[in-house]
Amino acid sequence: MAQTTRRHKVFISYYHADDQRYKERFVSIMGDRIVDKSVDTGNIVDANLPLDEIRRIIRDDYIADATVTIVLIGPATWQRKHVDWEIHASLRDTDHNSRCGLLGILLPDHPNFQKREYNPHLIPLRLADNCGGDDPYAAIYNWTRQASNVQSWIHQAFNRRRRQPDPDTSRSLFGQSRTTDPLRGWQN
Repeated sequence: MAQTTRRHKVFISYYHADDQRYKERFVSIMGDRIVDKSVDTGNIVDANLPLDEIRRIIRDDYIADATVTIVLIGPATWQRKHVDWEIHASLRDTDHNSRCGLLGILLPDHPNFQKREYNPHLIPLRLADNCGGDDPYAAIYNWTRQASNVQSWIHQAFNRRRRQPDPDTSRSLFGQSRTTDPLRGWQN
């Protein structure tokens, strides 16, 4: 009898302006192996909403039902406040929002794609905070079109979400997107 792998509800965090094509390819590659719970361009249409309300909508209407968050990491993803907020919301474990597993995928246009090591300053900091040590909460992989590999990564992230110690959420939320070279220091 063939072994079946659970179909996870996946929230995909990415920089919409730069990486939309990869998000669409990812969803196409994964097909019915995942349930896509991510925010698409145009889902939150009121540009006048306060930032706290946008965060609440993303957390309560999209992430709350997900079991794993995947961060698609392009060259500028590390700068994006919404990506930081989405990772933070994914790592919270509350009555309304249970914690998600977490993984990152370096996109082909990322400077560290297919390198042995990645520069932690070129990925979202909150993701980097959870990738270190002997038993990290999160993992980072290189982009692939092999859906079975990605499905395995998703399942591993799902299994890590309840382990101890808890993931690191100590970093302050971005007040706004970052704008400077990460090797010379950030500016808010």
